[in-house]
Amino acid sequence: MVSSKLQEHTVYVTESDAGKYSCHVTETEGSGVSQHSDEVTLTVSEEAQTVLSVSPQTWLTEGDPVTLNCKVNSSSTGWTFSWFTVSSVNTDKSVCYEPLSDSRRGPGGKHTVSSADLKHTGVYVCRAERGNPAYKTWYSNTQPLWVTGVSPPVSLIIRPNRTQHFLLVSLSLSCEDQSNSDGWTVRRYTESWGLEDCSSFYRASQTGSTCTISPTLESDTGVYWCQSESGEEYHPVNITVHSGVILESPVHPVTEGETLTLRCLYKLASPPILSADFYKDGSLVQNQTTEMIIPTVSKSHEGFYYCKHTARGESPESWISVRGSRSESQISVLKILTSVLAACPYLLVTVVLIYKCCRMRNKTPE
Repeated sequence: MVSSKLQEHTVYVTESDAGKYSCHVTETEGSGVSQHSDEVTLTVSEEAQTVLSVSPQTWLTEGDPVTLNCKVNSSSTGWTFSWFTVSSVNTDKSVCYEPLSDSRRGPGGKHTVSSADLKHTGVYVCRAERGNPAYKTWYSNTQPLWVTGVSPPVSLIIRPNRTQHFLLVSLSLSCEDQSNSDGWTVRRYTESWGLEDCSSFYRASQTGSTCTISPTLESDTGVYWCQSESGEEYHPVNITVHSGVILESPVHPVTEGETLTLRCLYKLASPPILSADFYKDGSLVQNQTTEMIIPTVSKSHEGFYYCKHTARGESPESWISVRGSRSESQISVLKILTSVLAACPYLLVTVVLIYKCCRMRNKTPE
């Protein structure tokens, strides 16, 4: 039973507050007649939750557009959305969130970046609120977003040089600058451990800018990158640790025109290279071969690849990124400049003729 002598009664509801409510009024003066209102039924639905997703994909190249979509599972009306990045994870595994500078996005539930930059690499969450006083949802699921630079100042070197790795082996990751390798730290984000530096990795040791994990476990699956002393983040790489068949694929994006070679590996086989079927985006592209070779890569070859062996099983998927050839870009610019220069004499003659015609018109007597 709820008791209040106020004309309005405010309560922060839980599921136990569901039921029928009415109010009772007793006149303090006059006849002393009391009256009951009609009953109203209060229904309390499950707690609102926000769900964050990314389109078109979480892996981007500098300049690509991307949209973060935040939705509330219980209702889509009346909500205002805010956006945050996961800035750090404390030793007690508590998470710190940092609001984006333009975090309040209104009722649309969309945060769009027209041209992704390296600074947009990070782990994002959202939350929603509505009403007065405001009711706020819990933070949404975490959604990583990774932006690869066209010419990053530092490279993440992985040994062995592949994105998928066997269980219970040693894995080395180094941040190597063109001039030196000082001042860089290897960071990662995994579903098991969250956001952390190499010094916090379980079973890891750091020497200079090199991080060594030994032995590897499936919980080491995640995204790894290099971070400078000033906090800049470069070269994210998705690393998968798997107990069965793995796909040997390049760590870094492949340039158009280069050769792409994929292999299917199994740790307990001798030799470890298997004859297998290879798939792209779920469709079979080559069957029963020890190597899948694409001699001249184009943008159309970009996608998710995996391999499958009839007896040993299939590997996880790996994203193969293809970037444009720099020489082709230079040729395109040269073609434009050549066209402009070729057209210059004709433009000059046209301007001179127009000028002469105008002068002759002005000299013609009326």
